[in-house]
Amino acid sequence: QVQLVESGGGLVQAGGSLRLSCAASGRTFGDYTMGWFRQAPGKEREFAAAINWSSGRTVYADSVKGRFTISRDNAKNTVYLQMNSLKPEDTAVYYCAASISYIVSAAGYNYWGQGTQVTVSS
Repeated sequence: QVQLVESGGGLVQAGGSLRLSCAASGRTFGDYTMGWFRQAPGKEREFAAAINWSSGRTVYADSVKGRFTISRDNAKNTVYLQMNSLKPEDTAVYYCAASISYIVSAAGYNYWGQGTQVTVSS
């Protein structure tokens, strides 16, 4: 059974940093793309970043480019999202997801974690 477990969320002041982790288990993810999405209250879930597990190829939403970095640790089966220069508009529940395709649409992701709250105060 595939499990994605996020951690690392919390409350931070604007300009601060957080690192989210996503521990993956239940299958081999070497051919998968791992994505981070976020959903603010009253808004649709939106793409933030993705990484192909085998190639390391990454893609970012324009809203986070230059501030967020996605990475993976193959030995730990864990994907990270380093978030720097955080802004109040980054406040959202952040979700980790896995897709067999290299894709940025949430509809293309097969597995989802439970989410972790990130709150950025001004």
